[in-house]
Amino acid sequence: MIPKDPVMLLSYINLKLRDYYGSLEALCEDLDVDGEEIAGKLAAIDYYYSEEKNQFV
Repeated sequence: MIPKDPVMLLSYINLKLRDYYGSLEALCEDLDVDGEEIAGKLAAIDYYYSEEKNQFV
């Protein structure tokens, strides 16, 4: 289960991307989560996915 709080979600997702997954798509597929939902929650706190950096910045 992923965190519901946007700030905790940011930390959790960026850790997973850094340590375990080469892309947001791979993370979402493996964890069976909706990438658009995650991106939307993080956009609400002004963080957006950077494919180049493979993290939300």
